[in-house]
Amino acid sequence: MIKPTPNPPKKASRPTAKTPEEINLDKAAQKALDHYLKPKADKPAKNQRQLDYFIVAPNADAEGLLAHTYETFCSVSTLILDLSEDLEGAPRNLALAIHQMGEMGVLLLEKLLDSEAKVQR
Repeated sequence: MIKPTPNPPKKASRPTAKTPEEINLDKAAQKALDHYLKPKADKPAKNQRQLDYFIVAPNADAEGLLAHTYETFCSVSTLILDLSEDLEGAPRNLALAIHQMGEMGVLLLEKLLDSEAKVQR
């Protein structure tokens, strides 16, 4: 079987000189690649902490987190129940379904809080 090209392809005996346009094009291509693929050397990388808008305190205790989560679920449940009073038909059914899911979350959190309290006794 005959290959259409030699293996490896023959190289030019001497390098060809690039025109000024080719040199500028190479520089522009390299600059574009560096912009997207290399980190900025002139700009310091932002600290991960600066990028977070809302964070949970790293030293928060589990019981406190559970208590705050419980209060959040209770608030959402109350809000959606109040909203459902002003709705009718399918939107009301949807709001009540969301309320039911919130109440299930509250029950799960109550169970976790109870087990956490037993562990700390």
